[in-house]
Amino acid sequence: MSIIRTPEPSEATGEAAAMYAEDLDDLGYVPEYTRVMSVNPEAYRAFEDLVRSVVPVLGKRRYELVTLAAAQALGSEHCRLAHGRKSLHYFDEDDLERIARDYHDAPLSDAEVAMMEYAERLSTDSAAMTEDDAARLRAHGFTDREIVDITLAAAARNFYSRAIQALGVRTEVPPDLSDRLRAALLAPL
Repeated sequence: MSIIRTPEPSEATGEAAAMYAEDLDDLGYVPEYTRVMSVNPEAYRAFEDLVRSVVPVLGKRRYELVTLAAAQALGSEHCRLAHGRKSLHYFDEDDLERIARDYHDAPLSDAEVAMMEYAERLSTDSAAMTEDDAARLRAHGFTDREIVDITLAAAARNFYSRAIQALGVRTEVPPDLSDRLRAALLAPL
């Protein structure tokens, strides 16, 4: 249970109620991470705006791959599960399981693998990153805008994942994930 007290869905008002309603529509329940973030809905909406600013250039598939790589590097079960579920819109379950277990051995392009490696490095050792990290992405055809957006997507995942971890949000498994995919998304690499 989180260290933050949050309203029950029936008690939420204003922007918090709107956030709860979005999750009820999408998931059928309100995850604890939404409840905690609803305490500062302006910050949550700013996070969403940042994500919306990078998705048009990267595309949703690539955004989800960056998110999965960053979440794995951070040990964020919350985000691996939530974005694993979202990634089922772009990958079939078998391919997503392979991505979750080892994206180097999954049906991804070399550019997608390089992008995920970059997101992992940013999430574990960003202070050591150099021009060579961006050069690797350029070698795979990424533009400067795409490199900035990959960086922002991974950094945004760092922000969100670290915030919910620090606030003691419990990990919830989306009920519509298969046991096999859940196990792959939660398996350490």
